[in-house]
This record gives sequence, structure tokens and C-alpha cells, in this order.
Amino acid sequence: MGILDIFFKQKKQDQKLDRKDAPRIMINKLGAYNKMSNKKYSSYADEGYNQNAIVHRSVDIISINASSVKLDVFDDDIKLDNHELITLLDRPNPLQSGQEFFTSLYSYLMISGNTYILRDADDLRQPRELYLLRPDRIQIKAGETIIPSSYDYVVDVKTLKSYPVDQTTGQSQLKQIKLFNPVDDYYGCSPMMSSAYNIDQHNLAGIHNVALLKNGATPSGMLKFNPRDEAGESTTLTDDQRARLLEDLEFRFQGSHNSGRPLLLEGDFDYTQMGLSPKDMDFLELSNMSAREIALSFGVPAQLIGIPDAQTYSNMETAKLSLYEETIIPLLQRVESDLNEFLAPLYDGNIRVQYDIDSIPAMAEKRRQIYENVVGGVQAGILTRNEARERLGLESVTGGDELYIPSNLFPIGETQESSEDNAKPVDVDGAEKDFKEMYGEKARVDVDTYTTEEEAERRADQIGCAGTHSHSIDGQTVYMPCRTHGEYEARLSGRYQEEDKQTNFPQSGDDKKISLRNSNFPLFDREFAKTIKEEHPDIWRAGGNIEGNRSYRLLTDHLDNDKETPTILDKIKEREAWASRHFEDGSQFKDPDTSPTLSNIAGVVAQMKWLVIGTLGERTMKDVVMDVIKKREDKRYQDDEDEDETKAPRLTAKAKKGIENKVKDHNEKHGNKKGKRVTVRMLSAVYVRGIGAYRTNPQSVRSNVQSEEQWAMARVNAFLRAVVTGRFSGGKFDLDLLPRDHPLSSKK
Repeated sequence: MGILDIFFKQKKQDQKLDRKDAPRIMINKLGAYNKMSNKKYSSYADEGYNQNAIVHRSVDIISINASSVKLDVFDDDIKLDNHELITLLDRPNPLQSGQEFFTSLYSYLMISGNTYILRDADDLRQPRELYLLRPDRIQIKAGETIIPSSYDYVVDVKTLKSYPVDQTTGQSQLKQIKLFNPVDDYYGCSPMMSSAYNIDQHNLAGIHNVALLKNGATPSGMLKFNPRDEAGESTTLTDDQRARLLEDLEFRFQGSHNSGRPLLLEGDFDYTQMGLSPKDMDFLELSNMSAREIALSFGVPAQLIGIPDAQTYSNMETAKLSLYEETIIPLLQRVESDLNEFLAPLYDGNIRVQYDIDSIPAMAEKRRQIYENVVGGVQAGILTRNEARERLGLESVTGGDELYIPSNLFPIGETQESSEDNAKPVDVDGAEKDFKEMYGEKARVDVDTYTTEEEAERRADQIGCAGTHSHSIDGQTVYMPCRTHGEYEARLSGRYQEEDKQTNFPQSGDDKKISLRNSNFPLFDREFAKTIKEEHPDIWRAGGNIEGNRSYRLLTDHLDNDKETPTILDKIKEREAWASRHFEDGSQFKDPDTSPTLSNIAGVVAQMKWLVIGTLGERTMKDVVMDVIKKREDKRYQDDEDEDETKAPRLTAKAKKGIENKVKDHNEKHGNKKGKRVTVRMLSAVYVRGIGAYRTNPQSVRSNVQSEEQWAMARVNAFLRAVVTGRFSGGKFDLDLLPRDHPLSSKK
């Protein structure tokens, strides 16, 4: 039975509802509160949204633009590409796509001040469908606390379904999202409530103008006739005279085509003006004023609706930016919070949803302004590069905590040159020398300039120094080898002399050679780390940052290729300091009750990237990672099993035997090639999906197919051809079942 079927059943089954007691508070003693506070919904929807163009356009602008913003799903800080919640939000129910669903959600919220989301599961199971219920059909029953007792779905005064609310947690199968209402404890306040008079005024002005056109436009008043007989006595019109007079007036003056036509009176006729003309009432300005105030109540810039003389903002782009910043984004954040409360706890891990505000086209100008301000702050010496990167949402970089200023800045007032400014340099004996003789040729700044720090570091290794420094050339930041420009020039000129200084390795005060052999922290198995990096990228991304990835690259390059550059030596010293700070990472897994998940192994993964064996020891670190891998593989297998069971029965012995033979034949020919090896479970899933397609989508089956088994095996054969050739003869299917290294696989 569909979830909506219950609303159309005539017979209601009584349910005994068990509810927990919540603390009572005097301010919310509202037990008798059962009224429908949203009883004005029908007039809002009909007279507002359906009959008023300004309301209709305002609601549509907000709902359509809000529903177009991308909604992402995260596990902690990891953005997910495939997840049950993503599938649910993309297709909430068979009747609506995700775009349609959220357009309706925001429309209900703007019209009623309330919107109600119903999930198909009445417990803590993960929902398969979501529906929106009409706000005017929901009646909130109050209990003895601030938490409602239940949400009742009422049609024609009959309660078709009641959704109880847990009196401790406030959880229910039905979720209410509402706007703030200062005079109601349970129902939200529609924006139309504050502009109701303006909406009526705008509607009545239009109705009045239409009536004027229908009833004669101009003039509007009373026509009096004072006939007299031959004796001078007053008399009246006969029925025929009255009918002919009305017919003549209608022909000459009524209707839009006669609007403004002058009235010619003769005899004993008098005309008396009774109503105000459109000019007297200034309907145009009245209508525009009402329209502006209606748009204001919704938070929509009037010029986006097309109201004349409403150019509040300098251009349309600024108006759109205002719409998003002041109206749509706060609404998105409100709905995002409610979805995280209503849906996210039903899934494993630290699942949350988040709107991608940066994907909104109207925000591009705002981001450009922020970028220019940050870059200007760096170039002026106000911000460091890492402070700027933090404001832009980027990771910090090594060497980015120094302030730089343009080299052409001088103190104010330093306008005179002293004689000493032009004096030649002298040597230790006091003899004058020219600058070239004393200091040598000045190195060109643009010789070893690079756009990335990695290129500058490679050049630094070549000339025997470590680190990088930066310059600003024509407004562009460039990087050069060595930590300072003086060291760079000295290295190139051959004047640089290494100081015989203490290494302070592995600890301050020590003077051992800088090498991993002398480290206080043993090396982690880099082959294991390499396997995780290449075969389980989702786990590799779970811990460490950009600097961790760079450290792994430099340290493995040092070990694999016996490289020992200044940059690598610096990284070995940095590893020692990092390990001393993060040695205890992962210590929570010493507790046997703590289960490793993708969201809590960040510290262990970071230690792997720095090739550091932490407090757990190498064996336990590997066990933690392998435990997560096993759980994820078991979950994928169980998901496949669940999907198979819902779509088709288990494989018959004949089908299983046929699939095993196909796997054997295929792997003998192609199994040793990358991305071409298949498994029995893989082809079994393809077969079962073929059975499901035959049953649920029969129009896609060719007429010469005689059975579901024949169709399913044909699907397996087509899948094997795609594995070998990399092409599907028809539409693509089962990309998630392809081998992970296959170029078409969706598992990447």
C-alpha cells in the first residue's frame, strides 16, 4: 500500500499510542489548544498566490531559486558522491523529482508559513520515500508540554491519520518546518499576513479598473430625466422610452472602446458625477505602491519582479545578490538545519547535509570581491599568505606565515638624500670600492621565478638550498628557490659558505646527522601505505591534509630513490616535530569498545602519511585500517544482497552454474589485464538486476525474449562485452558493478 493511500481510505483504524511523559512547564500549559491556526491558508493560496501576480512571482522567485541550489551530503568533512540519502533527496517519491519536491517545500513555506515533510518509515529505519502534505490539512494537537501531542491529517473534518510525537525527544514521522510567529506556539507566520491589506488593495484596484471598463469607464455617475407635460406638470418615462434610452447609452458609452467618449445631453437630462475617476484615485501609483510593499514582505527586490520605478539597486546583478544574501540563503540554512535533525541521524556515521552556497551563480561577484580584497591585503603587507588562504577556505602552506611588502615603499617625509647615501662602500681597510667590485653582479629577480612552490623547491634542491621565498611582479606572486633572496644570490655567485652549526636532530641539543635512521620514531610500512593510497582512496582521504600528502611524496621519494636534498632533509626534521605532537593520535582504539569507522581514523591515516608508528604500534594501526575496509566491503556486499532480494529471488542452481562458467572462461582470456577481471558475485548482481528490469520495465524487453532468465543472461553477456571493449552497445548500465580499475567504473 502506498504511503498516500491511507489518506483516501474511508475507514480509519484506531491506534493506541504510547507516549512518554515530558516535563511540564507552566508557560506552555495549553492542553486545550486544538484550533487550526492556519485556517487562512485557503485565502492566502487563492486570493494571494492564485490571483495576485506580485505574490505569485515573489513565491516563485524564492522557491525556484532555492530549490536550484545543490544539496550535498557529507560524512564528517568528507563529501560523498554515492549515498542512500543522496538518492532519496534526488528522487524523494515516485511523483516528484528532487527539484519539484523542494520547489513545493519552499512554496508551501512562503504561502502558509509552514511546510510538512512525511517519511514512509514510522520508526528509526532509513526512509525510502518523502512526501509533502498540504499545510491546511494538518491540525496540531497540543499536549501538556511545549511539545505537540500529535499531527493530525484532516480532510473534510475527518481525521484520516494521526502522527504521534515523542514527548521526550520531539521526534515524529512528520516534520514541521515553520517561520517565526510571535503570537502562535505551533503554527508559523506567512509573509502574506504582514502584507494582507496590500494584497487586498492590489486585487481590488484591478477589480475596480475591470469594472470601470465593463460598466462604461467614463463617465460614472447618475443620469436624471425631468420631463414635463404640456401643462408644465412633471411626468415619467414609459417602459418603451426607458428601454430605448438604456439601449442607446449602452451602445454609445459602455465598454472599453467607448472609454473617455464625451456625453452629449439635451432636453431635460442632467448628469451627476457619483464615483471617482481613475485619475482622481491615481490607481497606477496606488497599484505600484502596493506591489512594492508586497515584494518587501517576501524579501524580494521589487525590480526583479518588474515593478516600474523600483530601481532600488544599481543593477540586476546587485539585486539578485541581495535576494540570495538576505532571503534565500537564510531560508536554505533553516531547511538544512531541519533536514539534519529529521533525516541525518537515521544513517550510519556522522552524516549531514549542506547546501553548496558557493555554487550559486549570483554569489560569483561576491567571491570575486573577497578574492580581490584578500589578494590586495597580501600585496600590501597586511595579511600573510596563510591568513589569506584561510579566508578563501584553503589549506595553509609551509612558509606562508611571513608578511611581505612592496619593495618600492619608503617612509613619508624622506625626501632628501644625504651625502652618505651616494657614498661608495669601503672594505675592512677603509679603501673605497665600487658596488660591483664590493658586492658582485646583482642577480636578476626574474631568472628563477615559478608560479608554484613545488617548482621553486625542485630548483632549490638543484642549487643546494631548501625552502622558497616569494616576490610580487606586476601584481603576480612568483616563487623563487631558497628561504631568502640573499641566500639565493649567494648560492648562484658561489659566495655561500655553510655554517658549521648544530643539527638539533632528533631533538633540540642533539647533533646527529639528519636521517630517518636517527629518528626517534620508527618508520611505518610504506608498502602498506602505498596499497591504501592506490586501492582505497576514500580511506586515504580520511586523514591528513595537503601537507600530509606532500610529506608522503617527499619521504617515499627519499626512501625509494635514495634522494637527500635540502628540501627532504627539512621534511625529515619536520617529521620529527610532527610525530612528537601527534604520537598519541588513535589512542581511542586502545579501548576495545571503540569501533573504527571512516570518520574516526583520521589520526591513524595521518600517521601513515608521515610514515610514523604511533602509540598503537604498527600492527594495531594496520588492524584499525583493515577493520574499516572490511566493514565497508561488507556493507557494499549487504547493499547488493538487499537490492537483489527486493528485485528478484535468489539465483537458481542452473543460473549460478552458468555464471560460474562465464567467470572462468572470461578470466582465463582477460583476467590478467588491468580492470578486466570479474567475479561470480559481480555477474550475479548483474543477472539479478536483469530479472528486476524484466519484471518492472517490460516495455524495454525485446519481443523475441521468452523469459526473464533469458533477458537476465543477455544482460550478463552485454556486461562482459563492455568489460572487455570499454563500450556498451546500447545505453550504459551497472557502472557501479564494473571492476574498480575499469575506465567506465563509477567506483572511482
